[in-house]
Amino acid sequence: MTERCEARVVMDAVATQRAVSRVAHEIVEKNKGTENLALVGVRSRGEHVAMRLRRKIAEIEGVEIPLGVIDITLYRDDLNHRDQQPTVKGTDISFDVEGRRILLVDDVLYTGRTVRAAMDVIVDFGRPEKIELVVLVDRGHRELPIRADYVGKNLPTNPRERVSVRLAECDGVDEVVIETPLDEQ
Repeated sequence: MTERCEARVVMDAVATQRAVSRVAHEIVEKNKGTENLALVGVRSRGEHVAMRLRRKIAEIEGVEIPLGVIDITLYRDDLNHRDQQPTVKGTDISFDVEGRRILLVDDVLYTGRTVRAAMDVIVDFGRPEKIELVVLVDRGHRELPIRADYVGKNLPTNPRERVSVRLAECDGVDEVVIETPLDEQ
């Protein structure tokens, strides 16, 4: 039996586009340009957010920065606790991470466990100068001491709520939805 939920859209397509644009400008400003930067998206929605940021940064600066994609499946700390066999979709980092400033991109920051696993993947490719975290949504409730350097939107949530980022590339629509379980009467 599936739990019934009330869903409310907290970011529509326009708000999502604005958040990506604002974050791209912040990245360029804070880094004084794009020299030595690279984006690495966490599969699957972090990959799409990273691609959008890359396009926006290219629009702003006229330069395409390197883009990689990582799959954290085999780096998860709950791998032994999962019922199903994990599906690995692969990692693609075709540039040297050594000494580079890496912008690690994901859709939602929650407990911090995905970010910890993603950093392990990146470090397996070399030692970057710095890793900064970029997220479309920060919903709080960290279990690890991890924070985002660039945030599209802070969304205070209840731990029982679910935050779903839907992107046109994989879901056919751009929106962020908070789903709240309806308590049984």
